Amino acid sequence: MDEQAVRDHAQTLCDALIAGDIDRATGDFSNELRRNLGEVLSLLPLPSLEASVDSVEHGGSGFNVVLRLVGESEEVLVQTRWKDRDGRPTVVEASHLSRTERAVQVGDDEGPDDDEGTTE
Repeated sequence: MDEQAVRDHAQTLCDALIAGDIDRATGDFSNELRRNLGEVLSLLPLPSLEASVDSVEHGGSGFNVVLRLVGESEEVLVQTRWKDRDGRPTVVEASHLSRTERAVQVGDDEGPDDDEGTTE
């Protein structure tokens, strides 16, 4: 397992999240993570509008990969830990690094209430 293989698998996870394909997104999850899938998915902004591999760093016996995920109302950095399981990169851990609220885009016809402060 080398850095490029891990990066490729992490990008596949990102692409699957954007497509809304949870089965494909979790395809590289360890059995332990699959047993606690609800907890892992709660870390992610779903649906994800954007997803990218922010960094890949070798550490110990595996790789730490930071994913940047953007949903409708938040941007989240999630650190994933990848290890070799049966000859392929596998996510064995996932945790929040940060969560930032995003301003919700307001449509042209949904501006501030012009009647504010008036009485009827």
